[in-house]
Amino acid sequence: MKHRVAIVGAGVSGLTCGVVFAERGHHTTIFARDIGQQTTSAVAGALWFPYDVEPADKAIFWALETYQTLIELARNVENGVSMIELHQLSRMEEIQIPDWAVPLGVRRLSAGATALCRGAGGSHGKRLDTARRLQDFQSGFSLDVPLMDTPIYLDYLANRFLKADGQITKNVRLENLEEVDPQSDLVINCSGIGARELVHDRDLEPHRGQIAIVPRIKDLSYAVVCDDAPFMYAIPRRNDCVFGGTNDLSDDLAVDSVTTARIVAECSRTLKIEKPNVLTERVGLRPFRKSGVRIERARLHDGRTVVHNYGHGGAGFTLSWGCAAEVLQRGSASS
Repeated sequence: MKHRVAIVGAGVSGLTCGVVFAERGHHTTIFARDIGQQTTSAVAGALWFPYDVEPADKAIFWALETYQTLIELARNVENGVSMIELHQLSRMEEIQIPDWAVPLGVRRLSAGATALCRGAGGSHGKRLDTARRLQDFQSGFSLDVPLMDTPIYLDYLANRFLKADGQITKNVRLENLEEVDPQSDLVINCSGIGARELVHDRDLEPHRGQIAIVPRIKDLSYAVVCDDAPFMYAIPRRNDCVFGGTNDLSDDLAVDSVTTARIVAECSRTLKIEKPNVLTERVGLRPFRKSGVRIERARLHDGRTVVHNYGHGGAGFTLSWGCAAEVLQRGSASS
């Protein structure tokens, strides 16, 4: 049975669900207040890693499903997906390698410069440079993961959706899900942090993330992430580099110049570079759900079927294709 599908939200979750439904012949329209570079997804570092999301077991399953899809997409650089070496590091203690990372070829990095050199690619000089940059950390591991260059990847998803005869309606503000396209028989709720008001989900809380976009860093061919305080990450992309970040319980979308200065200073100190110029600053709210990602089929008050798909925290890109596949399964089973 082919459905008339209304998707609420045009971030990575909404766009990915849109592609999945439209390419299977469902008449699909995305309704959103913001699209593309105005969405929370555009602020993401978009490095594949199950970060700040619950429950762990389901999140890992969806993440690994997404990993396989992204590997295929990385075969074409025009998609905005590439593979990059991630260095996940700890200043304080011996870092624990997650079980799910072992089949993906995870490699341990020790505090010793020799081990760090062995973990770095490229010439002997670059290996020494990597060791010098990471010498402040006690331990870590490296893993090859997909990276989504958000300015390119979000446009890729939108264009792929439109090519499959999907439609996007922007500047849409909804008080409740019953207001969306009364002609649709299936509603997909990918409203992110907006679900707090849209469906009155008080389990959602905004985890504020602020980033600074800087020019590409010479010889930085890998991503660096450290969850210890001060939390930092540096993610090189095709045309620039993302410096982060923050993860505060706050719904303040205003850029804080003091925070930007701290981010740039910490990333520069870690990478042993001069402070770069800041091209732009952005803030987004990670939609963390205390009881876990919500993928659930339900009924609206008008009798239509809705499938909720929100609460992905800091792992929206990481879970996107796995969650979309489950949404499709649940939506296709509706009567």
